[in-house]
Amino acid sequence: MTTQNNYTHAEWSYSAVLYEMNVRQLTPEGTLRAAMDKLEFLSDLGIDAIWLMPIYPIGEENRKGELGSYYSIRDYKAINPEFGTMEDFDAFVEKAHSLGMKVILDWVANHTARDAKWLQSKPADWYEREADGTAKVPWDWTDTAKLNYANHDVWRGQIDAMRFWVEKHNIDGFRCDMAMLVPIEFWQEAAKVLHAIKPDVFMLAEAEELNLFDRAFDMGYAWEIHHIMCDIAKGARRVWDLRNIIYADRERYPASAMRMMFTSNHDENSWSGSEWSRFGDALEVMTALTFVWEAAMPLLYTGQEIGYDHSFKFFDKDHIPHYEANDHTAFYRKLINLKHSQKALQAGEQGGRMIEIENNAKDCLMTFVREKDDSRVYAIMNLSPYTIHANFNNGIYASNYKNAITGEDVLLPVHLEYDIEPWGYTILYK
Repeated sequence: MTTQNNYTHAEWSYSAVLYEMNVRQLTPEGTLRAAMDKLEFLSDLGIDAIWLMPIYPIGEENRKGELGSYYSIRDYKAINPEFGTMEDFDAFVEKAHSLGMKVILDWVANHTARDAKWLQSKPADWYEREADGTAKVPWDWTDTAKLNYANHDVWRGQIDAMRFWVEKHNIDGFRCDMAMLVPIEFWQEAAKVLHAIKPDVFMLAEAEELNLFDRAFDMGYAWEIHHIMCDIAKGARRVWDLRNIIYADRERYPASAMRMMFTSNHDENSWSGSEWSRFGDALEVMTALTFVWEAAMPLLYTGQEIGYDHSFKFFDKDHIPHYEANDHTAFYRKLINLKHSQKALQAGEQGGRMIEIENNAKDCLMTFVREKDDSRVYAIMNLSPYTIHANFNNGIYASNYKNAITGEDVLLPVHLEYDIEPWGYTILYK
């Protein structure tokens, strides 16, 4: 482990690929037992950690849709009956661990359901209140009630519930929903307590505010990068916006900060459409980019591993109808193998920085090297809908390589000049 802000990143996390599991939609049954049957497939693919979307009982009051939102939680220490029992959950975790995968729970600290157990059993000041005494609704989330973090009993209640899953059910970390809406001091205290119990607990923030990396989280979302990628795919922005953020992030974030890269997740998929609708012909190269970006851990969302082109309903049953390996699976396997095998691609301060290779079309091309010890990855990416006549020098990086996608041996010359098709790319390693 290496030190970050007085605690450590888990060693497994540096080369890891994360999978967000939507238990409701992964299988026709929509249960933890059925989802458990997919773990061998995901392990064989190379997935290192499973992030489970919330598995807790869902509120009835103001419920959205037929089944409700995962993020409207009635009881932090129970399992949603829709998914099975606590015994089913323990079996899921045990099997994941036996296959070498970690299990991370989705944690919703900002709010509960409007008929949550705490609303009935805790003092009124555990919640922020309207003038008439009713619990406040955060934003327009009408099926939820806003917790009051001015009351430190709420801190203790949250930390007690998080401890429950680490101590009694052996989970390996938390993805923390809307982490920026909760005081950083709470997250710092929670991280301190959890790391004392399990030193390699992994903390992921659904946010990218800088203070979250101060003794609280290992990794945050790369939302800004993701939105630039989407805009480039749509022709609304050009590559220099993506290039500039590399250098801006180096100034903003500590070297140890990990960033989660993705082309999809449950929010993007359900509210903005599938990755095909958002990226179009740029999807493959943008996916590859998430695996080679500086300091990043790539994410796969449910269905991506088999190329399921669908925007899931969020509040109702809408499962994957047919699940088997295909060309998309093979593509992800190649990228995951590259991520695992190349120290240059490790996240945080363990990996190599992106070293730009000057090219003749900087508004369209990204050409860069990442290097660490004896590991080197070289990427040439046309992030545009145009055929580009590329012309650039590789200098000291001219050498013999292997193509990460085709497996072919490649001699990269000092001077390179050739046409790159729209959204075309090459990833080489040695």
